[in-house]
Amino acid sequence: MKIVPILITSAALLTFSPVHAQDTSKKVKPVTTIDFPLSVTTGAATCLPHARGTVIDHTTGETETLTVSVKGLPPKTDFDLFIIQVPNKPFGLAWYQGDISTDSRGNGVGHFVGRFNIETFIVSQAALPSPNIFPDPPAVLPQSTTGATVNPVQLYHVGLWFNSASDATKAGCPGTATPFNGEHNAGIQVLNTSTFPDNAGPLIELK
Repeated sequence: MKIVPILITSAALLTFSPVHAQDTSKKVKPVTTIDFPLSVTTGAATCLPHARGTVIDHTTGETETLTVSVKGLPPKTDFDLFIIQVPNKPFGLAWYQGDISTDSRGNGVGHFVGRFNIETFIVSQAALPSPNIFPDPPAVLPQSTTGATVNPVQLYHVGLWFNSASDATKAGCPGTATPFNGEHNAGIQVLNTSTFPDNAGPLIELK
């Protein structure tokens, strides 16, 4: 019996061996959570030198949850949180979110649900009449009753204000009255995101 040698070429091996395709593309998961600091403002740095805060911004895709934790503030005191155009005065456009109350140690936490990402903006396509609900006085500024017209303006900064000028005075801070609460008779700003550029506030990072 004659034995005939069989030569198996590399081509044959390729034919009969299973081929596993390699996916070289890198799948980048979208960012769903960012965090950033709140720093004490120039106006409150002397009276509240240890004030600070942290913001965690988490998206579900349809909406965001903003968790704001603050420390080093006066105990048992109310503060008001705003999303603002730029961190420092004159602030530009501002959007009132809600309140944070501190405990006996001056710590506080607030949870806010809304749209807090690169798409956060304010727009008004016409100046329309507005009711005068909180007149001056006791409001710091008279309310607009004619409204305003403005093209879309993106808002990427965060700021926190004393709920009242008297609370600021009790804490040894300036008693300057501002319109940054629900009744437009708040105190000074105490925390903001001024470590970020005016035109690149931290909310822009959540796509």
